Amino acid sequence: MRNLYLCLCLILFALSCRKDVGPIPEEQEQILVPQPDASPSGLYLLNEANMNSNKASLDFLNFKTGVYRRNIYNQANPSVTKGLGDVGNDLLIYGSKMYVVLNTSNKVEVLDMHSGKKLGQINIANCRYLCQYNGKIYVSAYLGAVADASTPNGIVAEVDTSNFSITRRVNTGRQPEQLAVINGKLYVANSGGYSPPDYERTVSVIDINSFRELKRIDVGINLHRLKADQYGDLYVSSRGDYYNIPSRLYVIDTQKDEVKKSFDLAVSDLCIAEDLAYIYSTEWNATLQKNSISYNILDVKNETLLNRPFITDGTQEKIKIPYGIAVNPQSGDIYVTDAKNYVVPGRLYCYSSTGQLKWDVETGDIPAHFAFVY
Repeated sequence: MRNLYLCLCLILFALSCRKDVGPIPEEQEQILVPQPDASPSGLYLLNEANMNSNKASLDFLNFKTGVYRRNIYNQANPSVTKGLGDVGNDLLIYGSKMYVVLNTSNKVEVLDMHSGKKLGQINIANCRYLCQYNGKIYVSAYLGAVADASTPNGIVAEVDTSNFSITRRVNTGRQPEQLAVINGKLYVANSGGYSPPDYERTVSVIDINSFRELKRIDVGINLHRLKADQYGDLYVSSRGDYYNIPSRLYVIDTQKDEVKKSFDLAVSDLCIAEDLAYIYSTEWNATLQKNSISYNILDVKNETLLNRPFITDGTQEKIKIPYGIAVNPQSGDIYVTDAKNYVVPGRLYCYSSTGQLKWDVETGDIPAHFAFVY
């Protein structure tokens, strides 16, 4: 009886001392000299975090003040008890709003671009990537549960940016990934990633006006990245099968809607800025049982691979797992993220246009996706 009494006393004491757990506070760090006239004025970074960890987060670098802010979402939205969500898969700023894809949470969060406050959300099962066109947002989605090979073909959903409602849907191939619009046509890379070795190998071509699939362009297996240049071409990456078929890069002529060139080049992600495509790859080598990492530059005007990497000072050795890339359209600075071992905070590296390291800073877990603020 005495032991029971003591236990009750300890429980009451613990309850009386307990404080309500509030949102995880953001962290701030001065990393740059303030530039009051900077344009773009800032840079958002979406940290994916691991699946089922519910730790996706947003960071923001203010170029005007030079302050880097980590984990801004929880501070801006203290009433959202579960935070941003699970697996941040893409990020887009359009107008005054920011759209954040949370893949495993089956939603796209809509935030105010300046404050980070939540304005609403779009519920889409297994959503993946975003693009914008003529006042609308387009979202690719696998549909079905994560890793379920029996799921049907995926879709692209058209979203009204005034009320966040889905206005139209169109079917694509299985597990559609990145997408882009050129000359009134929406292009979507189909992966079929849930059913190896039976991968998809096409890019869907969708007419925006009728919102119907016009055709599928045969490209290569397990497609992923899809980026447009300023000359009307699309650069599409194939992830291969991770064993016998290597990753490759393909160029699509959107006038003819056919592949016109390919590069024997591994691609994890790429960013096209004016006439240059900055490309990094982390490709698993089954023979050597380790990753092969590369940093390349491709001239998209002349469609030639340059004979130098975009990091030139040797500091790429600091980067364990390159995981995201962006280029500042004004300064030409190149931003590369490092996911490290996927379970600890990552790091953001900034390089000059000549490949020299300028600065680096700690991020959230698995930093991956960028959006500039103007």
